Amino acid sequence: MGIQLQELWSWARRRKVFASLLVVITLGIGVLLGTVISRPTLANRAQATNGASLLAIPDPVTLSNGFAAISKNLAPAVVNISTTQVIEKPKTGKTPHSFNDPFGGDYFDHFFSSPDDAPDAERSLGSGLIVDKKGFILTNDHVIDGATKIQVALDGDSTHYNAKVIGADKDTDIAVIKIEADHDLPVAKLGNSDGVQVGDWVLAFGSPFGLNSTVTAGIVSAKDRANIDNKQFQRFIQTDAAINPGNSGGPLVSMSGEVIGISTAIYTGSRGFEGVGFALPSNTAISVYNQLVTNGKVTRGSIGVTFQEENSNNPILMKELGAPYGIVIEAVEPGSPADKAGLQAGDVITNVNGQPVHTGADLVNPIAQTPIGQSVQVRYVRNKQAKDITLTVADRTKIFPQSAQNTEEQPDQTEEPSQFGLHVEELTPDLAEKLGMGKLTGPVVTEVDPASFAEDTGFARGDVITEINHVPVNSMADYRAQMAKLKPNQDVLFKIARRSDSDQALTLFLAGQVPAQ
Repeated sequence: MGIQLQELWSWARRRKVFASLLVVITLGIGVLLGTVISRPTLANRAQATNGASLLAIPDPVTLSNGFAAISKNLAPAVVNISTTQVIEKPKTGKTPHSFNDPFGGDYFDHFFSSPDDAPDAERSLGSGLIVDKKGFILTNDHVIDGATKIQVALDGDSTHYNAKVIGADKDTDIAVIKIEADHDLPVAKLGNSDGVQVGDWVLAFGSPFGLNSTVTAGIVSAKDRANIDNKQFQRFIQTDAAINPGNSGGPLVSMSGEVIGISTAIYTGSRGFEGVGFALPSNTAISVYNQLVTNGKVTRGSIGVTFQEENSNNPILMKELGAPYGIVIEAVEPGSPADKAGLQAGDVITNVNGQPVHTGADLVNPIAQTPIGQSVQVRYVRNKQAKDITLTVADRTKIFPQSAQNTEEQPDQTEEPSQFGLHVEELTPDLAEKLGMGKLTGPVVTEVDPASFAEDTGFARGDVITEINHVPVNSMADYRAQMAKLKPNQDVLFKIARRSDSDQALTLFLAGQVPAQ
């Protein structure tokens, strides 16, 4: 009995020690957690000498990262496009300024021909989307239309790549340009715009007002918007994601990270965004892109009829014409397939290839997408009687020649002016003295073409070129010989003398990469 009591007492003591140890450990953990959790609070209690409580930086909190993930994945494939268009000035008939008129015109006008009639350069910005790792880029035609030079800037890349036009389609305002890079480029994932629903979240990427890598968010406000720019082949996705000047050609992206549109236009009374933007559906852009990279132009089929869609939405008109729905023909082009088949103004086309025609797109799209020379089945109503005919689709540009794009007549966008935009003449001793260039000899720059390699490199009127790629240039013959050696994409270094504002001759170095011809 005594042994049992002793064992029981020993067990009780061990249990008490264990319980005490457990309490100590628990209190220690509690103090440690309290210190960590309350650290911002303790920091907040710290005070400056003037009594102000110091603020603490809280731990970062990750909110919904859906937008961020899409932006991170797609942004590298979105590019900034800058274009330059040389505008010829009308001839003014002005003569060079007199040297006795120290306040009139450019200083160098006293010694060189007056630049009053020289062309000016207009510059604009837009966006684009890399769709092929070899450098093919989708953008808007209005971004690059008429451009003398097109340059592309990639996200995180300081190089400005010269681009050439592969093809453009004014009917959809889509263009394809290409840059040459020495590595594969990131490519955006294209989606099917038919799956877009009103109310879907979307992101708009681009360079509004030149602010690169900008992302805005909104929803799909409407689908199949027509008559935005009076273009027959444009049906837009409407969005309230902010789209501003410079966003043109940038992608509209779904929450799956797929491009479902190309931002093209806005409705605005102030030139800025007011909640209504439009993007061309990706399916249309893909179809146009495939034709442009294959043929350099888009060929569309037509049967030779014109119409106004507004008239077809009038139920009283449909009732009087005896058609349940359809598109009313307003005119038939002479000699067209429709003319040969006997279609007339006032006929109501209700079906194409067995599919009902409720809108202009229902009529135009299946015919435009039919290969030239193949036939389509058309049902129409005349005098309240339905009739079926077969028509052979013809080339739209031949039926309506005024709409032909004549892309083959567009100038080569990558061609640089002769001598890379650099105009020079011999620096005579007399001219050198007047320009404050001492006893220098060699070529002096008399004019720099806008939007040229020379302008980009930094040349100015009055510069005297003394070296090209470390080779002395003392005459026009030396200049021509060294310039003839330059190859496309070769690095070139010019050493020049320039007259400063304080009449000192400065030595400068200008460097660049010889443009491709």
